[in-house]
Amino acid sequence: MHGLAVLLFPAVLMLFALAMERMENGVDQNSVHREEVEEFLAGAATPDALPTPADDELAGRRDTIEFDVPSSFGHAVEVPVHRAG
Repeated sequence: MHGLAVLLFPAVLMLFALAMERMENGVDQNSVHREEVEEFLAGAATPDALPTPADDELAGRRDTIEFDVPSSFGHAVEVPVHRAG
């Protein structure tokens, strides 16, 4: 049984390598090249887009987030207030 495995393993490994090479060639033909991506990103950049808010502007809002707990839980369970930051 070990002799059969020794004889078949190189053949199976070679078939696997050839199959992966064919798959890689197929993927390379259908993929987008780096130049095309850079061209798309350059054309998609809009100078009038709104800037994202700075962290300082949202810090006050994040510190006051509280989660409502349904009254069916009763008062025996204490729910801590989540403080982000």
